[in-house]
Amino acid sequence: MNSKTALIVVDIQNDYFPGGLWTLSKVEAAAAKAAQVIAVFRERGDLVVHIRHEFTSADAPFFRPGSEGAQLHPSVINQPNEPVVLKHYINSFRETELKVVLDRHGIEAVVVVGNMSHMCVDGMTRAAVDFGYATTVLHDACATLDLEFNGVKVPAEQVHAAFMAALSFGYAPVISTAEYLQAL
Repeated sequence: MNSKTALIVVDIQNDYFPGGLWTLSKVEAAAAKAAQVIAVFRERGDLVVHIRHEFTSADAPFFRPGSEGAQLHPSVINQPNEPVVLKHYINSFRETELKVVLDRHGIEAVVVVGNMSHMCVDGMTRAAVDFGYATTVLHDACATLDLEFNGVKVPAEQVHAAFMAALSFGYAPVISTAEYLQAL
């Protein structure tokens, strides 16, 4: 490993893609950006950690235990030397080995990509900052979906923008994939 920075690939799983149980808006474009960053981290010999969410109940709306939908998407599939952390909660650190993996590799900074912007990306980012990792989010390598609250429909683009704005305000730099790669 060449640096103290790891890439955290959050929940880029089959159920979020067309034909899955919980399709996200513009997920293919976001996954393509994530794949670009994964390729650079691999070329540099830097740590890539994949997070895979699986609910514990077969009644879950998506990411059902043992299902094809809960598997990592082929566009970002891990290589044999890349850890896959299984989680059952929104926060990727909760009841997982993620912190142990990062600490074992001497990681001081993390770059976050993945899904969903308003849930697991948000939870991952906030927890990473709380644990003291310098954290960066690549906004165009993240995806979400339309939401509704109290009769108000919120388009995915606005959900994503609101959460990226909140993270960038007090938690982490939120930049594009191109900006990140140019800075390397």
